Amino acid sequence: MNDLSVTAAGRRCQLPVPAAVPCVIVPLLLAALAVSLLILVVVHNALLLAAVLLLSALVASFLLWNAASFRNDRAVLVFLDRLPASDLVTARDGQLVKITGFASCEDLSLESSYEKVGRCVYTSTLLYEYSRFGSKPPNANRRYFQWNLVYVERFAADFYMTDIKSGARALVKAGYSSKVFPLVDENILVNTTSKNRELSSTLKKWLERRHLPAETRLLRLKEGYIKEGSALTVMGMLSKKNGALMIIPPPEPFSTGCLLQKFLLPADIDGLVMKFSGKNCSTTNLSLS
Repeated sequence: MNDLSVTAAGRRCQLPVPAAVPCVIVPLLLAALAVSLLILVVVHNALLLAAVLLLSALVASFLLWNAASFRNDRAVLVFLDRLPASDLVTARDGQLVKITGFASCEDLSLESSYEKVGRCVYTSTLLYEYSRFGSKPPNANRRYFQWNLVYVERFAADFYMTDIKSGARALVKAGYSSKVFPLVDENILVNTTSKNRELSSTLKKWLERRHLPAETRLLRLKEGYIKEGSALTVMGMLSKKNGALMIIPPPEPFSTGCLLQKFLLPADIDGLVMKFSGKNCSTTNLSLS
């Protein structure tokens, strides 16, 4: 079993915009703005000022778009969708492959933390708390007036996958010590509101078992999982040894490249990519309204 809880708050994907870039661009744009204002005052020509403002707006929009896309893994999703499906039979050893197929458990299977759904190959449970002014002092990872991630349980295990295209069966090494980049939707199971902050008995027991405070407050609990028999997409490096097919995490990070049609900068991915966007059929709505 692979504990991904430590890396759950931060993706194994490097920010496409280096921190030094805004520090260089902003002073240059401010200098250009000062010069254009000087020309406007002296020559009474606003053409340069308009050009600088337009350029500043375009640059700011481009950087903000990439920053927002990074949080939503947009570059990885676009890259994964555009990458053609591989044929495991003809693919060579050490090749980066993308396959879509059905998952089946190996010797070890997982159980989701809150809903207790068994026979899973991947589980993820996220607990968020809404921080209001005066509730709790925010730290480096918590901010006022937004949902902050306060607890994570995320696990993955090795599993078999039957490729839809070729019919071949491969072992996906997502278990112990493997680097995994999950793209799995989590469903909201619990969502307390300002009108009703009372926690259900099920949620209280879940919190107490994990030594988390169970007092009434604004909480949101999300859970996602990949159950045996589910169809998903995996991208990793193919390993062919002794006639056995395995998909393992690439030894080095790989880049998505520039996605010019989407105005996205390259993003480096470190790990085995697992994409599953299907809705869990056993999900129940436990929201408090």
